[in-house]
Amino acid sequence: MKIALFSDIHGNLPALEAVFDDIEKRRPDAIYCLGDLVGYAPWPNEVIAEIRRRGIPTIAGNYDQGIGSHSDDCGCAYKTDKEIAMGAVSISYTNEIVQEDARQYLRTLPAHLMLKFDFGAEKFNLLLAHGSPRKINEYLFEDRPDASFIRMMRQEAADIMVFGHTHKPFHRELPEARENGNRFRHAINIGSVGKPKDGDPRACYVILELDDNTRMDKPGSLKVEFVRVQYDVEKAARAVEDSPLPNDYAEMLRKAY
Repeated sequence: MKIALFSDIHGNLPALEAVFDDIEKRRPDAIYCLGDLVGYAPWPNEVIAEIRRRGIPTIAGNYDQGIGSHSDDCGCAYKTDKEIAMGAVSISYTNEIVQEDARQYLRTLPAHLMLKFDFGAEKFNLLLAHGSPRKINEYLFEDRPDASFIRMMRQEAADIMVFGHTHKPFHRELPEARENGNRFRHAINIGSVGKPKDGDPRACYVILELDDNTRMDKPGSLKVEFVRVQYDVEKAARAVEDSPLPNDYAEMLRKAY
């Protein structure tokens, strides 16, 4: 079974369209979106419409939650006065242009999804979250200690946890000692479609492949492919520059930071 997972589009329609073109060529069995459809780029309504048109199961991101409730707070961890000021422009502009039916859609998105798999010899749970299962805007970075990931996943009964929010993709295979040998949990950050922050401006999403050979006690048996997709970054950057949004967001698209 092939599952396509994507997140953090942030109003970047050209990036999303390129990702959908790539996904369609790969013909996955299921597609899920992990939230943050809006913010920082001028196409929130179009992004929402494309996801709704395809009937893709979607969870809420922190920015979706803010816009859904017509709040001026996106739950973003801005660090400097400049970032705070830019962020205020972004959420104000997004609130101004988002249509009411799109806002209603964002307001009703679930916080998490749990998928349970049974391959006979192996049963495991796949948890989909935006930031973390504890908090929608919690940042889970790659350098988090194993014990912290394992404790969080154990509390949710999750063998595989997939999430976004940081815009920095990674896969951590986490050994957990048991009486009959190690079992492995998996923490997977799927990166960002529309606002990468890892120095690679291409859109990013993940293909997760599960089959009868996928075992939680067998390292390397979970197939995780990070797919990078070229798109017209300049089109998106120029659209940002032609909007009331700060021009810095255009440079962030070009340089992926």
